[in-house]
Amino acid sequence: MNRFWKGVFFGAIAGGAVALLDRETRQAVVENCKKTSSDVSYYIKNPNEMVEQVRETTQKIKTTFEQVSEDVSFIAEKVDELREVTPAVAGIVKETKEAFTHDEVNIEDDEENVPLP
Repeated sequence: MNRFWKGVFFGAIAGGAVALLDRETRQAVVENCKKTSSDVSYYIKNPNEMVEQVRETTQKIKTTFEQVSEDVSFIAEKVDELREVTPAVAGIVKETKEAFTHDEVNIEDDEENVPLP
């Protein structure tokens, strides 16, 4: 083993030992170890339970992935529709603006030609 990895290893041991000087940290480590050993014992006695949980989790992940894929496809489809519709809407807005601008010019001309009483 080279010196770097030896240093990392011994540094981790020293850091863990220093951290265990705190009473709350020691209690948390003991509780976590007890819970983990209890869980491991349960799954050793009931391996089918773990297999079933893995299957359920895998199915949930698969279902979620499929739903996300469908959502992304739907959004991409809507974006494409918007790209197609945007030029048409821009054209309609431009025509409407021109129509109103043309009407304003005609109204101003009509107002100028109104005979005074």
